Amino acid sequence: MRLISIALILVLLAACGPSTGQPSSSKQVSAYIQNKGSDTIVNLALAWAERYQAEHPDVSLSVTGGGSGTGIAALVNGTVDIANASRAMKREEKQQAEANGITPVEFTVARDAIAVIVNPENPVQQLTLQQISDIYSGKFNNWSEVGGDDRPIVRLSRETNSGTHVYFLETVLRLGDKTNPTLFSTDTLLLPSSEGIINEVRQNPNAIGYDGLGYVPPDLMNSVIAVARDASGPYVIPSIATVNDNSYPVARDLYMYTAGEPAGAIKDYINWILSPEAQAIVADLGFVPIK
Repeated sequence: MRLISIALILVLLAACGPSTGQPSSSKQVSAYIQNKGSDTIVNLALAWAERYQAEHPDVSLSVTGGGSGTGIAALVNGTVDIANASRAMKREEKQQAEANGITPVEFTVARDAIAVIVNPENPVQQLTLQQISDIYSGKFNNWSEVGGDDRPIVRLSRETNSGTHVYFLETVLRLGDKTNPTLFSTDTLLLPSSEGIINEVRQNPNAIGYDGLGYVPPDLMNSVIAVARDASGPYVIPSIATVNDNSYPVARDLYMYTAGEPAGAIKDYINWILSPEAQAIVADLGFVPIK
């Protein structure tokens, strides 16, 4: 009995003593926010998190990508605080969330232009939305069909869980027509990241890809295609100015979703993201501020 009593006292003392499982730190974290989703937004979200944590050391932020679908699925399942998405939530996704007792709340946190990019060796400099649709659907298979050299077209796209993929399908391939059944050509190469699209376009003289404007590096800016809504023009290069004046036809909002109206540290963080300080970071990274 005496041995049992001593053992219990030792257990209690161990429970009350400092933990040795993690390194000690003088930083007291009062809130932990998990932020997951769109690969388009991930670099912007990381920049926001870094700045915010520097100013609010009591808040810890975890930012990961994986695609808009991945982030939204995590929100639906209740495993993330904020889901990043480069497309709006679908009706069925909202219904799944509500079935789990979660009411998604949408915040527009930035805007983005989708740049269509070709290799620097490609002489094609402008295309209509219909021509881009015909290229990606497989109707056009040679660059000579759109005023280029006699070369095969290599189509590059993000994977299907990407919000950018979904947006490009609905806005460009289907020309905004919800009844249009057009699909990507079956030989389209699906790549897992924005960086993958950029690298392949840079290396392949026959390639065409699309990416968020903020991901286009300086050496490929001259290879960004000017896009027109139809053959009558005008052909417009994507930029902050042409997104804001609505002259560039392939631009979209970028979103964060929370599980219900945010409160506490999450509400404070969302409010900061919408502030002039955070929106200045949006412009610095090549996206379009909402204010």
